[in-house]
Amino acid sequence: MGVPGPFPGSPGRPDAPVPDREEVDRALERLGAEYEAIETSLLALQDHAGRRLLEGAELSGTTKERWAAAERSITVLWSLFDAYTAALESARELRERRRWPSPEDLAELTELLHGEGVTVPGAAAADGAPEDGPARPGERFSLEGLVARINGLYARSLDVIVAADAVWSALPARIDLLSAELQRTRSLAHSVGVRPGEHPAGDDLERITEELLRLRERVIADPLAFWVSSSTGSSAPGGGRPDTGRYDRAARALEDIRREVAAVLDVRQDAERRLMQLRDVLSRADRTLTEARQARGEVLAKIAASEVPAVSGPSTALHEQLAAAADYRRRAQWHRLSPLLDSLEERAEDELHRARESLTAVTAPLAVRAELRGRLDAYRAKVARHGLAADPLLTERYDLARRMLWSAPCDLRAAEQAVWRYQQAAAEALVPQQLEGRGET
Repeated sequence: MGVPGPFPGSPGRPDAPVPDREEVDRALERLGAEYEAIETSLLALQDHAGRRLLEGAELSGTTKERWAAAERSITVLWSLFDAYTAALESARELRERRRWPSPEDLAELTELLHGEGVTVPGAAAADGAPEDGPARPGERFSLEGLVARINGLYARSLDVIVAADAVWSALPARIDLLSAELQRTRSLAHSVGVRPGEHPAGDDLERITEELLRLRERVIADPLAFWVSSSTGSSAPGGGRPDTGRYDRAARALEDIRREVAAVLDVRQDAERRLMQLRDVLSRADRTLTEARQARGEVLAKIAASEVPAVSGPSTALHEQLAAAADYRRRAQWHRLSPLLDSLEERAEDELHRARESLTAVTAPLAVRAELRGRLDAYRAKVARHGLAADPLLTERYDLARRMLWSAPCDLRAAEQAVWRYQQAAAEALVPQQLEGRGET
């Protein structure tokens, strides 16, 4: 709901001329649009689902206090709106008396539209005071001031309704879903021997169950206790978000237990397969490291003046832990096997990744040499297509680059310079051919 702008010829501007008929009509049109916007907003507030929930709930704490204040504000809102309606109707009736209003009519209309001529018995306190502040009998407003008061009370009331509705829309349903997940996890935990008093995870399940019950009761009774106002300083109603901190902590705790129980169940049902996969991953890592060590020797023999990184051997610690995991399986020590397998699977993949990176780093000089060979042959073919294969300079530079690239050990830096010089010579030799093909001299 916006606030109408100042009207020409208002009492606040004694030096301004009395507005003409068109200016008055435009002002009335603006106020009519403002009236419709206010009425629509108030009716939407009246029918808001959050308001109906607040009216029927047994509230407590912050929500009970703020909703009581909001209800009083809403009652005041309708009183202010009635006063606004009456003032606007009076102005319209005055305007409709004559098609061409007299100067006296225009002056009276200006006073109605912009002067402080609207009396509101029992209005709310001035801006900045609590909504339920003491009324000042016979308090007078301009239409601007009246709309400003309406806007303030409307925003404060809507803020309470929207915030409570947002919390109720978000948290109870999520809590119910989490409670259902908790029951499924409890049944699964019992099937693998995770029970209260016998396993820490069983005790944690009981604690989370009690926490969700308390949390749901509190959210239903005092939703505004779980509302965090926007940190940006926005004054828009509902500016903020539901505080899901307690729910999130319970959800994370339950997820930890669920993973633990599922891991125990998976280990019991699928231990041998996971052990075989671990052996396979570590075997591939070992083979890759062996290949990298062999490739390093080849690079050192074939590439001169090249820094080739060292290649480490297989991880002894991982192989020892793999042997320990196999022993846990034979002894049916699932609670020990489960976390060990999880750790081993992650570390084995890291080991394979490390081995592949070592192979890539070691063979990089060979890849550079292969790229230079390909580039040299490509330019050689291009020169031959233009009939310049027998050019003495090109032949000399090609032979030099080729000898460098096909000799061992190969000096990559020198070979790269030789290929570059051949490219330059080829490019210069091809320029007359290209000009001739375009008919230029």
